[in-house]
Amino acid sequence: MNPETDPSAPVLALSDLVVEYATRHGRLRSLDEATLSVAPGQIVALVGESGSGKSTLGMAAGRLLASNALHVGGRLSLAGRPVYGSGAVDGEPLRALRRDVLGFVFQNPVTALDPTMRIRRQMELACRGRREDRHERPVAELLQEIGLSDVSRVLRSYPHELSGGMAQRVGIAMALRRRPRLLIADEPTAAVDATLREQILRLLVSRCREVGCALLLLTHDLHAVAQHTEQIAVMYGGRVIEHGPTAEVLDHPSHPYTRALVAALPGAEKPGQRLEAIRGIPPVLHTACPGCAFAPRCPDALPECRSTRPVYAAVGGRKLTCHLHTGGTASRSAASARNGADRDPADDADRDHHGQGRRTAT
Repeated sequence: MNPETDPSAPVLALSDLVVEYATRHGRLRSLDEATLSVAPGQIVALVGESGSGKSTLGMAAGRLLASNALHVGGRLSLAGRPVYGSGAVDGEPLRALRRDVLGFVFQNPVTALDPTMRIRRQMELACRGRREDRHERPVAELLQEIGLSDVSRVLRSYPHELSGGMAQRVGIAMALRRRPRLLIADEPTAAVDATLREQILRLLVSRCREVGCALLLLTHDLHAVAQHTEQIAVMYGGRVIEHGPTAEVLDHPSHPYTRALVAALPGAEKPGQRLEAIRGIPPVLHTACPGCAFAPRCPDALPECRSTRPVYAAVGGRKLTCHLHTGGTASRSAASARNGADRDPADDADRDHHGQGRRTAT
């Protein structure tokens, strides 16, 4: 079946996508053969440290990267249409694809809106050119649905006259008014007050489910991920290193980096227990990493982790990029033996009691 007409086909599909940025210090590799798939209507979180490639992946979905970004290899398709790779759409077909399939909610809601235009005009322009315009509900009704009370004041306001929470709600309403097939939200609660974060996330997820829109949530907030998403994809060094059902991945992380992120989640540590950072720093890549990018920081690293590039493979109901799980029985046995030799009995007691062992901060 044609992926453009198959309702079960991924709305977003990346296969070994490589993106680099040309800088005065040479090329910097942001995506290093990233692979990811988002199904229609799915709520997916994309998590990882700053610099892991999350924002580049999100902007690449609509080919909206900065002018110094270079597509080096791999493919990306949106609703079955190629955006990067062989046969990639361009010109008006690309603009139509962005308009009809893709929506964005950005990190800073006030600066994402046009500062020279009142909110009513911006919302009216958000659906300009769509065939169903005459059937759309009034903008005032849309704002009421997202929890804004003084709608008339909001509509006649400029963006700088709104609070961060109000501006983000307006941004969500505008992004979803076209009923896109995929909404990409890049740290949508970073610029709002802590008391509003849960409200914004709950609104974002519920509205996506109401209109049947898939959501790719780019975030550092694992608490929000645990409560609101169905799938989680963990990025490190420009690659997706673990992808699976949210509850399973957070309760039983497989990749050493995912374990470190989960261990860093505040709130589960015992009184007096130390919160430590992951040793080392994230990599800055100038070319393809010869092995696993996390190997220099990984307590379980095997010799092949530094020299052989791990593949992205299905393991036990999830996808992993890790020699400990895809490198064969010998590798797993060696890792188990090493873990047993290095483990502190006190850590075992903590793990039995809390399910995680020592807490680690990022």
